[in-house]
This record gives sequence, structure tokens and C-alpha cells, in this order.
Amino acid sequence: MLTAARLGAAALSAALLAGVAAGPALADSPSPGATTASVPDGLYGKGDPTYDGVWRQSLALTALTAAKVTPADSAVDWLTGQQCEDGGWPSYRAAGAPCDAKTEDSNATAVAIQALVALGGHQPAVDKGVQWLKANQNADGSWPYNPGNPGDANSTGLAVNALFAARTDPAGVARPGTGGAAGKNAFEGLARFQLGCTAPADQRGAFAYQPDPTGALAPNTLASAQAALAAAGGHLPVATSVHADASPKALACADGSAPATIPHAESGEAVGAYLGAQLAAGDEHLTLTTPGADPKPDYTATAWAALALIQSGHPEQATDAVDWLEGQGDTWTKNGTDAAATASLLMVSQAAHRSTADLTGKLTALGPAPKGGGAAAEATPVKKKGDGMGQFWLIVVGLLIGIGGGLLLSLQRKRNPNL
Repeated sequence: MLTAARLGAAALSAALLAGVAAGPALADSPSPGATTASVPDGLYGKGDPTYDGVWRQSLALTALTAAKVTPADSAVDWLTGQQCEDGGWPSYRAAGAPCDAKTEDSNATAVAIQALVALGGHQPAVDKGVQWLKANQNADGSWPYNPGNPGDANSTGLAVNALFAARTDPAGVARPGTGGAAGKNAFEGLARFQLGCTAPADQRGAFAYQPDPTGALAPNTLASAQAALAAAGGHLPVATSVHADASPKALACADGSAPATIPHAESGEAVGAYLGAQLAAGDEHLTLTTPGADPKPDYTATAWAALALIQSGHPEQATDAVDWLEGQGDTWTKNGTDAAATASLLMVSQAAHRSTADLTGKLTALGPAPKGGGAAAEATPVKKKGDGMGQFWLIVVGLLIGIGGGLLLSLQRKRNPNL
């Protein structure tokens, strides 16, 4: 989630170019000088909701619904009550405060739509949210964080996630261009941020946050991870799909013939290959680099990368990253007190078919008592890389034992016909 109001224009630009995970990573930490708002009834998490109230509530409701927990009416009512009449959601709106179209944002709207789809029974609110996204799409097919600004890969990816969740084909979502010309659709808007065959081989498939002033694209870790789920055709919550090849297919670039823009059909595999290489090079996690600061693990980007790989049919490639995230869970979730991080980790564990009872309990405790449901059952983890070969040898050994036993029994019968 990209929070323009939180960071300020100059700080936002520097942070995003560096790949800052500005949403869930800062979920319960107000910016310096911000007015601390009290936490309203029904909201998950205990920190100031000013910059992430809708974001963390949407993630929490999505994750708990996938865990077969029925949230309290007050939790759902709080989220639906944040929606403005035009269909958009702001990051947070105090009770009784009027809507301001300038503060509505595509990120909050996109995750709120996905949460309400997961909950079910909120079609009018979903339809209004989708209409808001359509009305605030740029003519180049992209979405900005706040309406009227240049688009970015993160916001465009989240909007495409919401369209998929609402069963709206992104290929058919486009605004008219200038002079009545046809505008670009959502897939074309997402493609404009992805590095293609003109980029160095180790950068192909990555997404930039935005083009630089010259139009050049530079790989951005968080942008790549958040856009990847949309490129793979997914939305929250992610369910394990049919297994594809062991590894995502890297972009094939024939000399002089490959287009600079990656076709949508190849987009998910291309960014999956890029993220897989980045995870392998980074000890199975992605890294946040900020000017003037030491590099540090990027939990949010790693989580989105794992979800995208699972969505695209490559769960084995996400296994080590999921292991790393679960091992770092207490640090990332602040011992289960950060609602957005806890919900994100829960969705990753759900998608990877891990045991989720503990995380479900921690997230449930951060909000109002649920109406029903409980912790998710124990699950069988997605197999690790190389597990298939180990299972193959187990089968071979079993067959040999069976054959040997059959031969022994045959010999014994020959010696003693009464057996």
C-alpha cells in the first residue's frame, strides 16, 4: 500500500524509488507530526488508523473469512461505513466526517472490494467500488494512488486484483483517451511498468514503480511483488492453483524480434522468474533498500512475491520464502499486534497450506469477538523443492521391497506346497 498522505511528496518519491513497503510495513506507526486518531469500535489493530484503517481492516476480514471465521457485524459495518457515496474508500475517515474525493485512494478501494467479495453479500458496495475504479483509471490504462495523478505499478496491480475478485475482465476496463481515441485497458496499463526485452537480462520481467522523467524503467522490488499477483491473474485471498512447471519461464527474447512490452499472457511468468531469482539471491527473502539506510528484509514484498508464485502455479518456488516469513513472523507482526502484517502472514500461510491456527487466533484477538468459526485446521504444507525426487525414490524402494517379498514367498511355496 502506498501512502501519499503519510510520507509527503518528496519523501514518498524517494521511498518508492527505493522500494519502501509503505503500507503494511508501517501499519501501526503514525508519521511524525500526525494527529493520532482513536481506534473505533469494530476496527482490527490498536494503532492509529489514520493512514491504514481501511487497508488493515480489509486484509484482516479477507484473511479471517478464508480461515472460516465469521467476523463480527461491527467489523464489517465499519468497513462498509467507510465507503463514500461515489464508491471509493479513503485510507480512513473519522466517524461523521464528510467524504473528500481528493482523499479517496485506489489502494484502499481495491482491498476493500476484495474483502467484501470474500465476505459475500455486499454486491451493491462491490459494484460501486468497481465503478469508482473505472471512473478513476487513467487513459493509459493505469491507476494512481489518488485520482488525477500519474499511475504506478503498485496501485495498478491492486486495482487489477480487485477487478479479478469482482469477476470483471481487466481487458475490458478502459477509459477513452484524448480526442475520443480509445484508451488503454487495465492489462495494457500494467504492462507499461514492466521491463521487457530491451532491459538487461537479469532485470527482464521486473516492474518499475513509475517511469523516470526520461521514460526509463528501473526494477523496484515492492512494485514487482505487488504487481505480480495481478500479472498472474490473482486476487486476495490466494488459493493454491494447479501446479505448472517447476520454475516460472523467464522471458524469451529473440534478437531483433521480441517486443519491448511483454504480452499479458507472458507477464506473470516473466515477473515470477524475476522474483524467483531475487529470492534465491537474497536468502529466500526480498530486501528493502532506502537511501542513507542499511538494507533490511522486506517482509511485505516477500509476502506478495510468495502469493504471486503460488497463484501462478509455482508453489514449490515459494516454499522457502514462506518458511522464512513464518520464521520471522514475530518480528514482522510485532508478536501478533500488527493487524495488517498478521493478516498478510496468515494469507501467505493459508495459500501455502500451512498450519494457521495460531495466526488465526492472534488476528481474531485484535478485533471484536467473531460471530462464529474458529481456527483453521492443520494442513499439509506445499512440498519443498526436490521433494518430488525424494518421493520417486521412496516409490522405487517400495516396489523393490514388494518384488523381493513376492520372490521370497514364491520360493517358499516351491519348497513347501502347503504354504
